[in-house]
Amino acid sequence: MKSPRRLSKADLNLPCKEMAIFLLGKLLVRKLESGSVLKGRIVETESYLGGEDKASNTYNGRQTAANEPLYLPAGTAFVYMTYGMYFCFNISSTEPGAGVLLRALEPLQGVELMKKLRTKKNKGSLKDTDLCNGPSKLCMAMNISKDKCNKLDITESESLWLEDDGEAVEKPQIVSSSRIGINSSAGEWAKTPLRFYVVSSPHVSKRDKKAEDALTT
Repeated sequence: MKSPRRLSKADLNLPCKEMAIFLLGKLLVRKLESGSVLKGRIVETESYLGGEDKASNTYNGRQTAANEPLYLPAGTAFVYMTYGMYFCFNISSTEPGAGVLLRALEPLQGVELMKKLRTKKNKGSLKDTDLCNGPSKLCMAMNISKDKCNKLDITESESLWLEDDGEAVEKPQIVSSSRIGINSSAGEWAKTPLRFYVVSSPHVSKRDKKAEDALTT
């Protein structure tokens, strides 16, 4: 395995759907104020296209102070709160208002610290496969919050960035499925296959058996 290479602005200069697929297999790295480094391999993503995408925070060009990072250059972190207590982490892409939600990671480095960060709100022991298998779970495990990480340029930040260690995810390994938790009021966008995950990974948040079967037919 080659030494990891930090991803640059050029690497992330991608449209939303393309970025979501590109990020599979890449490493998310978080350096804490203590100097501790946490790493996880991205195994599941979702695209939110903005514009006509009714499931997007920026549907129909909606712009607010809260969603501003999605209108900043590709590679900007957008961290928002959900259910009044959990965070979700997105990365802006090239289209105005579009971004990729990171849904699941395979924990690689700093796993014991991740468990401590998770168990602040979840008492008891956690299996590695349950540490980062959801967008808010990975934010807790990686200590990603709005006050610490929102609007960071992850191509330049010293606390949050992406790496490529050469572990490529090939097309036959990628499942395309509908996004999780999209209200039926979004119409056709609730079923549009804009979620992507690595079929062999046990760290994925939710499997789509029908879509997985389609890979082999």
